[in-house]
Amino acid sequence: MRKAASSEWQTLEQAVPIDLFRAEVTAWAKHLEVSPREIHIRPMKRKWASCSSRGRLTFDTDLLRQPAEFRREVIIHELLHLKVPNHGKVFKALLRAYLESAKTSVLTESK
Repeated sequence: MRKAASSEWQTLEQAVPIDLFRAEVTAWAKHLEVSPREIHIRPMKRKWASCSSRGRLTFDTDLLRQPAEFRREVIIHELLHLKVPNHGKVFKALLRAYLESAKTSVLTESK
């Protein structure tokens, strides 16, 4: 997922704390029934995140300043690579399904 400028960028004071972000990743990993070996957060120049073949997830520190829905999309995208390592049809179908389910569950929780 390539980085693009976001019009809803937040200041550092508004950023999600790292421990809360890690908890979000862990919760989605449990929901998707995957187990990342490592979760790292560091500055990245060209990507929002990456997933290694060994199960290491790396997220860009700027992601902490993005809106919750966008963060969720990036997290789900990278966690799905632990099930499907490419961007083929199966990956895209699963991504669509999980993102749709995420929108529904978030809407349900807020009511």
